[in-house]
Amino acid sequence: MRDFSADTSALALNTATLGHNVDGQGAGWSPEQVIDACAARGFGGLVFWRREIGDRAAEIGDRVRAAGMTVAGLCRAPFLTGPLVCGDDAAIMAEFRAAIDMAAALGAPVLTLVSGGVEPGSKGTRDSRMRLADRIARAADHAAGCGVALALEPLHPVYGGDRTCVMTVAEALDLCDAVAVPNLGIAVDVYHCWWDSTLPQVLADRARGRILGYHLCDWRADTRDVLLDRGMMGDGVADLKALRRAVEAAGYAGPCEVEIFSAADWWRRPPGEVLDTVVERFRTLC
Repeated sequence: MRDFSADTSALALNTATLGHNVDGQGAGWSPEQVIDACAARGFGGLVFWRREIGDRAAEIGDRVRAAGMTVAGLCRAPFLTGPLVCGDDAAIMAEFRAAIDMAAALGAPVLTLVSGGVEPGSKGTRDSRMRLADRIARAADHAAGCGVALALEPLHPVYGGDRTCVMTVAEALDLCDAVAVPNLGIAVDVYHCWWDSTLPQVLADRARGRILGYHLCDWRADTRDVLLDRGMMGDGVADLKALRRAVEAAGYAGPCEVEIFSAADWWRRPPGEVLDTVVERFRTLC
């Protein structure tokens, strides 16, 4: 395992940790304020949400690199299946391609994909995964031409139905096999995968060269809201060192992206305090 005790170059901030993924949350810092604060604390990278970027992708990407960091990724593609999709197939694919274009303009090598849930009128996940695979396959060439990899992120089973039809890393890898394009891989998120006792073996057997992202947070034993009450690293029950050991044993050597949705706690604190805590926990616990 990499030693992070005195090295934060692999630490990336997903700006959701400051509440930037939800209207009205957090302190409302501009991208420039986030960039400067992270650079001052030795972060190696940033991951923005599309809603922050608007038509400023190239400008913001350049600002990150000028500060000595990288744009590690972009969150996220639109939901591609299920009850939360916006519009018909043509509209979904247009937004998907627009998200890819934004990632390319930012200079982000990875666009995170969250599948979306079960297709209305269907039961189980088979039909939804087939539709998901079709839509990813139709966008993959465009992404490859833009230099963007697509990271499919399985979500905790509690989100099955409305937000995901892919609930384990094994299922995400099955879908990667079905689509069979070189720029499709997976993102492993502590919040969604900590509970899966098969994860180390699945990663060892099937994931080498296909892990495109590793997301840090924790699972609170007394979780109050399954969407907006993630724990800061060390405040929950996930075995963070064991999870990273398994991810790195499968060949991953990229950024460790801190992504914490915390409406009742961390989003209410001063952003500087949040960032300082992220750095300290990363160096000591992750």
